Amino acid sequence: MAAKLNEIVVDCADPPRLARFWAVVLGGEPVDRDPDWSYVDPPGGQLRVAFQQVPESKQVKNRLHIDVEVDDLDAETARLTAAGATLGDSIETPAHGRFQVLFDPEGNEFCLVP
Repeated sequence: MAAKLNEIVVDCADPPRLARFWAVVLGGEPVDRDPDWSYVDPPGGQLRVAFQQVPESKQVKNRLHIDVEVDDLDAETARLTAAGATLGDSIETPAHGRFQVLFDPEGNEFCLVP
């Protein structure tokens, strides 16, 4: 039997803050299980995204990032930067399609993909 993904866990300094930000991104309600562990269950059976407090800070580019599918790239970029995301480079348009790199409030990369 193949393994099944249970959740994506992001190491961070402030789990409640990131859970609230990602609830804006994905929908759902943030849940603080305890001071060092929070999560959000996006609607529609999407994979849980959890946040675990760790002592070290982020130092380099993530080796894994989240791609978020959106209907309107420009509108979602504006909405999420207003919610605390930081813009990466300009919109990328490689052969496999357009996307916008953003950073969450702790600097974790994610992409908006139409």
